[in-house]
Amino acid sequence: MSSGSRPSPRVRRTRLIAAVIGMVLVAIVVVWAVLAFTPSADSASAPASPSPTATSTPRPAPTATSTPTPVETFDKTAHSIDDPDSIWVVVDKLRPLNPADYEPADLVVVPVPHTWEPLMRAEAADAVVRMFQAASAEAGLSLASNSAYRSYEAQERIYDNDDELTARPGFSEHQTGLTIDIGPESGNCSLAVCFADTPEGQWLRDNAHRFGFLLRYPADKVEVTGYQFEPWHFRYIGTDLSTEMHEKGITTLEEFFGLPAAPNYA
Repeated sequence: MSSGSRPSPRVRRTRLIAAVIGMVLVAIVVVWAVLAFTPSADSASAPASPSPTATSTPRPAPTATSTPTPVETFDKTAHSIDDPDSIWVVVDKLRPLNPADYEPADLVVVPVPHTWEPLMRAEAADAVVRMFQAASAEAGLSLASNSAYRSYEAQERIYDNDDELTARPGFSEHQTGLTIDIGPESGNCSLAVCFADTPEGQWLRDNAHRFGFLLRYPADKVEVTGYQFEPWHFRYIGTDLSTEMHEKGITTLEEFFGLPAAPNYA
């Protein structure tokens, strides 16, 4: 058959069937694509399920920390509390002087107004002079010594068997040469509890620690010291110890050094 002749009916039918089949295949592909990429009503309305989140590991509760123990910086062993020559010697009804008739080797006259000429150890005497001068310069007060060093024999003469008012011989702080009884130069309330209410007594109460002195027998510590309130009785312990006790609010040597209370003689 020549190239210009028309195809036979059989050929045309074959071509038509092939074309129809091709169109059907294309339609099927189109319909599949539409169905595949069009969300259904159910899937369009249903909220997306949240993706599971990783469960966080709970943090452990902080453990309680203990309060740190304060470090003691003050050296309580810097001076002996037993040696009668020490400025920290503790003398009370349970702690007599040893030897009982101890006498300081460095007693000097204290150049201050007085009832009886006062003797004290040199270091304490210098501190008394500075304290009396400060009371005058700062507050216009005139102080006087009513009693200072007393020997064992002098304490024997003074002791009147009243253990709350007077120390027995060998048990008196006055015998150390570190103690002084102070009153106004006028004599008002000297060696009396009312001295605590005088300007002189109040100034000493508030300022004696600056010069190394301790109000040795406070009103609220009778059961510790064994003596009634003596607002006139001041014991020299040096400024290091007096400042430390003042800052810590400790008012007796027994409590500061952890010694037994001494309300009575053994």
